[in-house]
Amino acid sequence: MIITIIGLGLIGGSLAKDLRANGFATELLGVDANPNHQQTALELGLVDDCPPLEHACMKADIVVLTVPVNAILSLLPAILTYVRSTAVIVDMGSTKEEIANEIRGHKARKQVVLAHPMAGTEFSGPTAAINNLFHGKAAIIADQHDSSPEAVQLVERLFKSLFMRIIHMEAKEHDVHAAYVSHISHISSYVLSLTVLEKEKSEQNIFNLASGGFTSTVRLAKSSPTMWRDVFMQNADNVLDVLDSYLEKMQEFRTLIAEGKFEEVHRLMEEANEISKILTKNKRLQLHS
Repeated sequence: MIITIIGLGLIGGSLAKDLRANGFATELLGVDANPNHQQTALELGLVDDCPPLEHACMKADIVVLTVPVNAILSLLPAILTYVRSTAVIVDMGSTKEEIANEIRGHKARKQVVLAHPMAGTEFSGPTAAINNLFHGKAAIIADQHDSSPEAVQLVERLFKSLFMRIIHMEAKEHDVHAAYVSHISHISSYVLSLTVLEKEKSEQNIFNLASGGFTSTVRLAKSSPTMWRDVFMQNADNVLDVLDSYLEKMQEFRTLIAEGKFEEVHRLMEEANEISKILTKNKRLQLHS
């Protein structure tokens, strides 16, 4: 199995590490717009070679796109002309509907599988690649009915080799849910970081007072601005809807605190505690996987 990975950052690099370790890939080719990333990936042994894009696609049994979602939109038309008719292309972007619309009706549409592995960290670049990043996590496959059964089965085999849980949904449905459980988290982290940087001018105070809670909350603010700008651009309608709901809840907290209604604040926090049951259940699923 020859696999070409386009985008040698956290996701692409971690994927390469695991597919080499589990034997799913016999040869790994890498492509990245940043020559330094290609060189680092070669030095780290993440990939075997970094040929030009056209050659890397023509040789591959599977082409995996792990680049920002706007780059996926621009790359897909060219890749569809480069690959063999038996090859499978899988995109791993964080949005799905706009990408689905871009290739709808394309003669090679059935070779493409739209996917989103729900895994990652706040770090980027090939040096951020880690083993077992995907273990126990969910792998979303969107609009499977538009891909050939053989292509979907191959991608499912790939994800199962990483010990991922397979979930099928429509692209539009994926983008709505991703806005609520993933995209808003990053906006919240960026906004909190900007608020602290604006209000707290002393770096030493931030250093001295930043506890585990603050650190974990702003962790995502270290994520790639390019990647998340593109996500917010492609999923703007859903993100705006989530932001409106978020701001309503924030205003509710502000109003209750301003009016001294702390029993009501307590009630809201008790309601919020319910999220722990869902997260605990998800943790058990990961461990079981």
